[in-house]
Amino acid sequence: MHELGIVFHIAKQVEEVAVEHHISRVTRVTLEIGEVSTVVPEYLEDCWKWNASKSDILRDCRLEVEMIPAVTFCEDCQQTYPTVEHGKTCPYCGSEHTYLVQGNEQYIKEIEVYEPDEDEAAGGSEPHPSPEAQGMDMVEP
Repeated sequence: MHELGIVFHIAKQVEEVAVEHHISRVTRVTLEIGEVSTVVPEYLEDCWKWNASKSDILRDCRLEVEMIPAVTFCEDCQQTYPTVEHGKTCPYCGSEHTYLVQGNEQYIKEIEVYEPDEDEAAGGSEPHPSPEAQGMDMVEP
């Protein structure tokens, strides 16, 4: 199960960003995962819940996973097509001179943080997305 290693890596990156920006609590992390990345979202979410419960910064933090569709490019006819539906063989010309152009990625898309402010005393503060953390590339360990 490589999902646990991915979760450790994500958590470390998110905690480093939080510390760097003096954030005490992260409320949500949104990942973009490629459709053919071999990551099982349900396993990733289970591992995340377990790992986040052990961190003061990530405790009760939600993990949201968005799938990036897999797309393949055909070198012979210059067309792109859905990888999962058609595999390596181009549905337009039958060529096998193809390669994956999208769908194997793993990115931290967004980190939402809890930022207490003056409004908190007047009824509470909503979590805010962190612009610094949007679109971070995630490199698997």
